[in-house]
Amino acid sequence: MDYTIKIGGEAGQGIQTIGGTLARFFARSGYHVFTHQDYESRVRGGHNFYQVRFADRPISASRDKIDIIVALDKESISLYEKELCPHGLIVYDSRSLKQSHDGAHFLDVPFADIAVEKGGQKIMANTVAIGSVLGIIRIKTDLLVQIIKDAFRKKGDEVIAANITAANAGYEYALKNCTVCSFEPAPGNEPKMLMAGNDAIGFGAVASGLKFYCAYPMTPSTGILDYVAGKEEEYGIVVEQAEDEIAAINMTLGASFAGVRAMTGTSGGGFALMTEGLSLAGITETPVVIALAQRPGPATGLPTRTEQGDLHFALYSGHGEFPRVIFAPGTPEQAFYLTNKAFEITEQFQIPVIIMTDQYLADSEWTLDSLDMTKVIYSDHRLRDNELRNVETYHRHTDTDSGISPLAIPGESEHLVVTDSDEHNEEGHIIEDSETRINMMNKRLFKKLPLIREHIAPPEFYGSEEPDIVLAGWGSTYGVLKEIVDELIQSRKIAMLHFIEIYPLPETDDFDYMHILERAANTICVENNATGQFAKFIRSETGFEFKTKILKFDGRPFTLESLSKEINEHITGI
Repeated sequence: MDYTIKIGGEAGQGIQTIGGTLARFFARSGYHVFTHQDYESRVRGGHNFYQVRFADRPISASRDKIDIIVALDKESISLYEKELCPHGLIVYDSRSLKQSHDGAHFLDVPFADIAVEKGGQKIMANTVAIGSVLGIIRIKTDLLVQIIKDAFRKKGDEVIAANITAANAGYEYALKNCTVCSFEPAPGNEPKMLMAGNDAIGFGAVASGLKFYCAYPMTPSTGILDYVAGKEEEYGIVVEQAEDEIAAINMTLGASFAGVRAMTGTSGGGFALMTEGLSLAGITETPVVIALAQRPGPATGLPTRTEQGDLHFALYSGHGEFPRVIFAPGTPEQAFYLTNKAFEITEQFQIPVIIMTDQYLADSEWTLDSLDMTKVIYSDHRLRDNELRNVETYHRHTDTDSGISPLAIPGESEHLVVTDSDEHNEEGHIIEDSETRINMMNKRLFKKLPLIREHIAPPEFYGSEEPDIVLAGWGSTYGVLKEIVDELIQSRKIAMLHFIEIYPLPETDDFDYMHILERAANTICVENNATGQFAKFIRSETGFEFKTKILKFDGRPFTLESLSKEINEHITGI
């Protein structure tokens, strides 16, 4: 069983309400769920859609073929009718759309009329639509009742009861009138967690001891700000919406210097403003975690679409030379654990750590069985008062064998904590001489970097043990590549190498992933950008050149069918 539902309409019509509720329903019913959204950069109007895929086996990407289309506007029919599966169905309200369709693949459900008659208000038409979809699929609405209660708890029992009545009415109408429905859902299993990429990063930050989050809202990073703000009171976190990204990173650095775990988040345009602050973190060795949620550029580009176009920007941004770590999770689960790892590395090595995501991963939702909280690491790398009592002298930038200086907190002891944005000596005071400059550069860069590399995990290897074809990717391409390997491995020796810990590039001592690439007949790098930035990065670091690049830069993610077709064109004869 593997079904996809697409809800299309204008912004403000409740597309997210319908899609999000259905996704939660299927997850709680024990199905595997994957969702993604496509929306324009306007508050009302413009055509958007919300796509929900659910199955009785693990899934991790969206499909092109649609089983049910919920058309809330005329454009949804004209745009997506061609995507419908042979057994598929378009559900619409002819009176609301002011048009009627006679084809066997259309089901006219009077959402608005049922909402008024059974719920008492036209606004409940979306609830009717949700019920009708479940009626078409022939899945009982028992779990929907609890979801409705949770959603409308603050609005009182009367509103809850009306919405339950409206949902059941939509269910019964579809059950009675859909004479061609042939959906056969498999039994569900244990309820699953449903989590979006942005929420996973926010959750990972909170679980890692975050105490200060500062950002200026910018799609698609704003969801992290929203999530953390929702936990502010419960976990004692200070959340500040700054006037711009320059203020955001500098306030974050100030909070970190003052002794707490601090983080900021933005997209490409905001990160451009943060680059001076990034260098400030580099020279002052101040821990900071930065979430960089990519969207198509240059300039404002496509503000609500997806792309992997900022990799080189993250790798080389900031003036001067200093170490950094770059992570790029491919799933919400990876995002949770990598955010925790980001805090550990930034605190241990006193360097900036960048977590790269994009609109596709930020907004898409995945099901998972659970998160293992015992894997969450919290090590306090800062010197506290009792650790400084017997220290005769303290220098913020003491040169050590590891390059890692003792990190004290201003005001917590009698010792003075001094740093400076100019080059400085071990005490933190400004210098001009070349010898100290060389020593400080060796300390910050060359001593730390080999130790940092030891913490970088190799890429995930999935598929044939000795593949002739290797698909390589990074970040949000994880899910679609994994499913394509599952599809093609029946007839070919194919595997995936997927990188989520990008920089420094992982060593090959424990797992020689370069040998796998070098012996393959065809290596295909798959990226959501126009110039193959990851492929260029691999070539610059290792000299290895991918034989084939599949690049997509229209602001939309890869889907299973389209990417599978393109890959098959490149591997014919292998």
